[in-house]
Amino acid sequence: MAHSPTSGPANALPRQPIDPAAYERRSRQGPCFVCQTLAGHPDYPGHFVWTDNHAVAFLASYNTLLGHTLVAPRAHREQVTGDFKIEEYLALQRLVYRVGEAIRQELPTERLYIMSLGSQSGNRHVHWHVAPLPPGVPYQEQQLAAFSWDRGVLALPDDDMAGLARRIGARVDKMHRAD
Repeated sequence: MAHSPTSGPANALPRQPIDPAAYERRSRQGPCFVCQTLAGHPDYPGHFVWTDNHAVAFLASYNTLLGHTLVAPRAHREQVTGDFKIEEYLALQRLVYRVGEAIRQELPTERLYIMSLGSQSGNRHVHWHVAPLPPGVPYQEQQLAAFSWDRGVLALPDDDMAGLARRIGARVDKMHRAD
């Protein structure tokens, strides 16, 4: 029986290894991945969940959890709170909330993880990770372990990722229109 990428145990999804050293080099020496994704650069593809004039949400490229989505301002900002007026920050958090709720509606989710990662040494563009932990993941594989690349990253067909992004995006749009 074929496995659907949106059902079944998390460890049943196909994975591929990742080279952490190459990732670090790209993060630290390469251009801003968010800005390049927004510019449509072919080396930085994005499966967009949401876009507007101020923010963007797209599926993470190096994800370990199905539905892992990044939310970022369009403008290149580097300080998670310091580069924003309170109104701008709260608008981004409203989008983080909507993306989280859309993911929870679309995918089985035991716990929703939300965090901002990055540093001044690499991945400087502020972004929030919104990632669903599916039910049934053993405790020792939850929390930070759920983001570990030790077992590789998800290797799903592009069409599956694009479809998932559209479905999550439709749910975000429905919430946006309801406000």
